[in-house]
Amino acid sequence: MDAVKQKPIPLLDLRAQHAHIRDEVLAEVIRVIDSQKFIMGEDVKKLEQEIAAYSSAQFGVGCASGSDALYLALLGIGIQPGDEVLTTPYTFFATAGAIHRAGAVPVFVDIEAATFNMDMDQVAGVLARHPKVKAAIPIHLFGGCADMDPLCAIARERGIAVIEDAAQSIGSEYKGRRAGSIGDVACFSFFPSKNLGGYGDGGMLTTNDPALYERLAALRVHGSKRKYYHDWVGINSRLDALQAAVLRVKFRYLDSWSQGRQENAGRYRAQLASLNLPVTAPVPADYQTRHIYNQFCITAPRRDQLQSYLKEAGIGTEVYYPLPLHLQVCFADLGYKAGDFPVSERLAQESLALPIHSELSTADIEQVCRTIQAFYASR
Repeated sequence: MDAVKQKPIPLLDLRAQHAHIRDEVLAEVIRVIDSQKFIMGEDVKKLEQEIAAYSSAQFGVGCASGSDALYLALLGIGIQPGDEVLTTPYTFFATAGAIHRAGAVPVFVDIEAATFNMDMDQVAGVLARHPKVKAAIPIHLFGGCADMDPLCAIARERGIAVIEDAAQSIGSEYKGRRAGSIGDVACFSFFPSKNLGGYGDGGMLTTNDPALYERLAALRVHGSKRKYYHDWVGINSRLDALQAAVLRVKFRYLDSWSQGRQENAGRYRAQLASLNLPVTAPVPADYQTRHIYNQFCITAPRRDQLQSYLKEAGIGTEVYYPLPLHLQVCFADLGYKAGDFPVSERLAQESLALPIHSELSTADIEQVCRTIQAFYASR
C-alpha cells in the first residue's frame, strides 16, 4: 500500500524559524557589515560570555566549527601522537576524526540502548585493556547528557581528562548541572541544524580552568597570545563576527525553542503509545534532568522501509547514524570488526529521527504518527 501524501512536514524547518527573527537578524548583520569588523571583536566576546554563563562555565572560546572545538580541546589538554582517547562508535564522525587529527587513537566503548550514550558499566573494562588512554570524550547525543558522575570518578582516579562533546546539547542538564560545566572542557557546535544554529559554521569551547582557557584562546589563533608571538602551534579557527551577531539574536529564543521541542517530544510519546505502535520512543534517563531534543530518534522494525514510506508521504526523517565509526573504512586499521559493539550496530539499523523542531503543530505530530501507523497496518 502506497503512502497518502498530505501536508509536507520537513525534518527541520529553518525557513519558518528565520521568518520569526528575520528583521532582528538582518539589522545585526547590517550593523556588522557597516562596521567592517569581521574577525573576532565585541560580538564574539559577548557571545562567549553569554554561552559560558548559560552553560554554568567561567570561560568561553569561540571557534570556526564544532569539529575544530573538539580538535582544539584535545590540543589544549595536551594529547600527544600515540595517546589513546575513549569515546563511542555511535556518533557523528567529527569526534573520532578530531582524535585521529590530533595523532591519537580512538578507543571505543559501546552505548546504552535507552539513551544512545556511552555505557558507563563498560568503561572500566575497556580502560583496563587500554592503559594508554589519556582522555575520554562522552557524547551528549541527541540533546541528552551522558551519565557523567561514574565517568568523571574513574577519570579522576586514572588522571584522564574529560572532554564533553556537547555539540547537540546546549542547555541540557545532568542532575541539574549544565552540559559544558561538568568535564574539564566542553565543545559546542553552531551548525545550522543545531538548536542554536548559525547561518553557517561555528563552534565554542567552555571550561572552568583559567590556564586551559588561556591556552585554548591562543590555540585558535595559531597559538598566539599577542600578535606575531607564538607560545604553541595552534590553528586558524576563529568564529566570524557575523556568525556571532546572528547567534546572539537566536540565543534570545533558545529556551523557548527548547521548550517547544520538549513539548513536542511529550506529544510524540503520548500519541505513539495511544496507537500501540511497534516502535520505541526515547525517554530521558532519571539523570537527564533537562533533555533538549536536538533529535527525536525512535527505534523501529523495518526502519528503512518505514523511512521510504514516510518520505513518500512528504514527511522528512533522517538516520543518525547508518554505520558506526568502528566499521568505517578509514578506521579499518584500528582492528575492530562487526559484532564488537552490538548495541551501536543494532541501533544503526533501527533508529530513525522524526521531525521535532518547535515550529511543529500538534496536528503535524498526529499526522506523522498516523502515517507510521498506516505503514505497519499495511504490512
